[in-house]
Amino acid sequence: MRRRRDAREGEILESLDGLFFDVKGLVHPPDRIVAFIRFYPNVNGNRIKGGKLYRKVYSLKDRYRLLKERYPRYLVYDPVFDEVLCEVPRNEVKSIHDPVEFLKETLLNRDRLDELTLKALSFAEVIKRHSKIPWESIGVSGSVMIGLHQESSDIDIVVYGSKNCLAVYETMRELLEEEDCVRPYREEELKKLYKFRYSDTHMRYEDFKRVERRKVTQGIYLDREFFIRFVKDFDEERESYGSILYKNCGRILVKAEVADSSDSIFTPCRYGIENVEVVKGRKVESITEIASFRGRFCDQAREGELIVAQGKLERVERADGREYHYRVLLGGSPEDYMIVVDKR
Repeated sequence: MRRRRDAREGEILESLDGLFFDVKGLVHPPDRIVAFIRFYPNVNGNRIKGGKLYRKVYSLKDRYRLLKERYPRYLVYDPVFDEVLCEVPRNEVKSIHDPVEFLKETLLNRDRLDELTLKALSFAEVIKRHSKIPWESIGVSGSVMIGLHQESSDIDIVVYGSKNCLAVYETMRELLEEEDCVRPYREEELKKLYKFRYSDTHMRYEDFKRVERRKVTQGIYLDREFFIRFVKDFDEERESYGSILYKNCGRILVKAEVADSSDSIFTPCRYGIENVEVVKGRKVESITEIASFRGRFCDQAREGELIVAQGKLERVERADGREYHYRVLLGGSPEDYMIVVDKR
């Protein structure tokens, strides 16, 4: 197990008992890593690795159900986040698959790659060339990285470091307008994406389309769907485990104006909000932000836009108790959403 730094978003953790987990965020307990199960051995699985069949689990609800029924020891109440999370003990980690390292390996072995992996490599090269970011800041993640992809699998790109992420974001704006090989989703493709996500995030199709069609981090490269995840570097993360405490305060529905969307493209994402109206739930002051650890809530709204959001209300306070505020956390329930309703 690698010791040079902690696990980070975009990496995939492989446990000693042969499970694969998506690492979440940059902040983890000293003895565990926050990571949600993605692939597990199953005799009826439709993916194969090392002669063993695997099945992919998609929705958050199904992941929790699987963990509760078959792997309950990975479900842990975390007192810092005040929530039951999927956390893997560090002494049970077989390996951590790094998207950047994987991309470096594919660059050296392109003659032995299958079609999807070649397209993932090609897309990473297009992004790197146009945005002029270093190779050390871009990688290929997802099922391709761990050899559990199918012919229909999509391409998952991850970029590390704020400066690099912003460069790629602007590059994607240009590529989606100018390059024939890269294009945004068409109507029928958006409907397919909506159907796939609806079981995990309930919202009307028209609301979904309004925000999704303008995102530059997703679309089609050649004939494959892609998603680009932006992650800050470790030296840009000011929070350490336990330095900030989160308290679950129940469900809430708010209407607010987006005051700061500068961290909206990153995973985890954050939106500074103002002029907050509590429509339903606990009436509290100082609700100053909306946050999520899920990529689907990135780039969801922009500064000056009026939004409606439903999620979990959390009290956020420093461990010394000297400062606190409230936030709305999205992504833990299928009922969570954020939609743009107007511009001011």
